[in-house]
Amino acid sequence: MTILIIEDEKPAARMLQRKIAKLGLQVNQMLHSVEEAILWFEANEHPDLIFLDIQLSDGLSFEIFEKVKIESAVIFTTAYDEFALKAFKLNSIDYLLKPIDEEDLEIAIAKYKQRLFPNTTVQVDFNHIKKLLSTPFNQEYKKRFTVKMGHHLKVISIEEIECFFSENKGTYIHTIDNRDYLIETTLEVLEQELNPANFFRISRKFIVPLPAIKEILMYSNSRLKIILPTYKAEEVIVSREKVVDFKAWIN
Repeated sequence: MTILIIEDEKPAARMLQRKIAKLGLQVNQMLHSVEEAILWFEANEHPDLIFLDIQLSDGLSFEIFEKVKIESAVIFTTAYDEFALKAFKLNSIDYLLKPIDEEDLEIAIAKYKQRLFPNTTVQVDFNHIKKLLSTPFNQEYKKRFTVKMGHHLKVISIEEIECFFSENKGTYIHTIDNRDYLIETTLEVLEQELNPANFFRISRKFIVPLPAIKEILMYSNSRLKIILPTYKAEEVIVSREKVVDFKAWIN
């Protein structure tokens, strides 16, 4: 079996390669962009199986299939779940949600082997999936917030934010210069507006950005405590039900 990984994050690609190797299989090639993949497919024999990340650094991976006819089987690797799953199921495609679990990987490969027949190619309607997924992948995340300060407006960029927190039914930004600003939104709305690669809701009260995390400490009841540079109003705790997802996020 020949295997190809298309993944723009090289550490993630290498980790997937190691997990595949544990199953006694060899990854023959790893590619990291739409442009690189198109050139490779035009010059090489196509593999039996492709592990495909949907959103690459230079565009959606579906652009590859608009340029080159691919008859390989595909297992998607994606961080997008609810909407993506609908697309995958409609097209009978295997998928793995990031972070990739080794047991799920083994099951996905087993499914591929079970449906493998001589002289039969796997037909995938990439245009249909691209159409279904176009809305969430085109989402623009918040880059700045505007807050009122008396008769003035202050613009706060994402890079200035140390955390978001809720208090007394209000939602606040705490900035790296140790100031708090009330904003007219909720943490629930912010979860949809912030880039999930950079921000994580650790509890009902806090959303934290990865760059602001100074230390992570073990805490009681299997929880974690986060130390931020300036926020000291109260302890910033990762709730127990969030710990597993939080550890996967920081990795």
